[in-house]
Amino acid sequence: MFDLSQFNEYREDNRREVKAAKGGLPDSLWSTYSAFANCYGGVIILGIGEKENGSWYSTGLQDSSKLRRDFWNTINNHQKVSINLLSDKDVQTYRIDEDIVMVIHVPAAKREQKPVYIGEDMFKGTYRRNWEGDYHCTSNEVKSMLRDQTEDTMDMKILEDMQMDVFDMETVHAYRNRHIAYRREHVWEQLNDEDYLERIGAARMLRMDNKLHPTAAGLLMFGNEYKILYEYPEYFLDFRELLDPAIRWTDRLQSSSGDWTGNLFDFFFRVYGKLVKDVKVPFTLEGVVRIDDTPVHKAVREAFANCLVNTDFYLPRGVVIKKEADSIIMENPGSIRTGKEQMLKGGISDPRNKALMKMFNMIGIGERAGSGVPDIYSVWENQGWIAPQVIEEYAPDRTILKLSFIKMEMDKKTIIKSSNQKSAIKIGDKKSAIKIGDKKSAKTEERLQQILQYMKDGIVYHSDEIAESIGLKSSRTRELLNMLVKENRLESIGENRNRRYQKKIDVR
Repeated sequence: MFDLSQFNEYREDNRREVKAAKGGLPDSLWSTYSAFANCYGGVIILGIGEKENGSWYSTGLQDSSKLRRDFWNTINNHQKVSINLLSDKDVQTYRIDEDIVMVIHVPAAKREQKPVYIGEDMFKGTYRRNWEGDYHCTSNEVKSMLRDQTEDTMDMKILEDMQMDVFDMETVHAYRNRHIAYRREHVWEQLNDEDYLERIGAARMLRMDNKLHPTAAGLLMFGNEYKILYEYPEYFLDFRELLDPAIRWTDRLQSSSGDWTGNLFDFFFRVYGKLVKDVKVPFTLEGVVRIDDTPVHKAVREAFANCLVNTDFYLPRGVVIKKEADSIIMENPGSIRTGKEQMLKGGISDPRNKALMKMFNMIGIGERAGSGVPDIYSVWENQGWIAPQVIEEYAPDRTILKLSFIKMEMDKKTIIKSSNQKSAIKIGDKKSAIKIGDKKSAKTEERLQQILQYMKDGIVYHSDEIAESIGLKSSRTRELLNMLVKENRLESIGENRNRRYQKKIDVR
């Protein structure tokens, strides 16, 4: 995140913050430390000023040794900062011309360490990073971090005030039938319903009365919506099919409609069929038998289950699943517990609702090995589709997965000889010489489509935010954004470091 040789290229963003620190350690240093620790990590650079165009210049530090000593004294004082995440190697000094600057590398905190806060009141001293600034977390965001600390996930909670009659037994029996079909002659097949629900984690014995009570996972999976709201007032499931732009939606299913249970099990199977019914992928044969369950179907199932088992059902706005003509979008309340980078790498399974994941696994849905998301990316790559997009939003926390069915165009006729050469392209019976810069390569068009897919209507974006989302350098991303502005597909707002971009509004 900091390379001295790249100093002239850097600007402040969601991972970098500069402070002049002329009068010693600035108070704002600690809110930035909290913000970086509670998000993706970042670097704080002391002894740096910022010009009007956003570029940096060194101001130097009057006494770097004293500053360093004050820093360590403060960060190790639990009345000032809740936890020290740093070691000696995380604080380095550099010389820029004749000036000394101090670079502080702040790692992302583990979920069991969050919230990282300043002062003695976590509800007043917890921050997160919002692009170039630090914002104060709401009490709901702090509570969400606290819920994520424990190994016993929120869905394992015993609902002491509820009895076993909260379960919709038709849903329970439908689940049992699927379990039997998936695991024939399972040892739990002969159990009565109450014992079975205890075995799968939907109910637990309460020591105070020695009776079975539903768990939060059992209520979510098998309860009726109006009873789920007793424990989760913000609970809401919403499926929207948007296939005709002239109609607001072509199909919709909501948990609050009252004409079905509104629980997770019924929602999953009602919606999954709608999601994959128009997926056009080649079928395969096993002998002479057609196999309709392709890797794409499995990937959609995995993504859908992943969305539900990682939802924080205490947060507002609910689960929203959207099916569009060329994409599926899945949104759930809650941040990514392992962090976006680790999730994309795979290898670590850390669901927000472990009991729910177990229930889905028992009927053959979901992946416990932590390889689910990388597998989805692999399936999309094999199909030649635009790579899936994972977006995190804060205030409130929200995770969005977009699965596009748009093919990557490969223009085999375009031959790039040199950026300084001209190439002749045959058009009909005529030849015309054009500069290579006037012809977009397939890779460039792919990047342009990634940018357009990432951006949502009505939202303004900074170029560095888009660069991070698509994995490009900021300078190249700005070139692509300016290309889209010239093509009238985007519009720019502001100048220099304040320039932002949004999708072009069609006013026809």
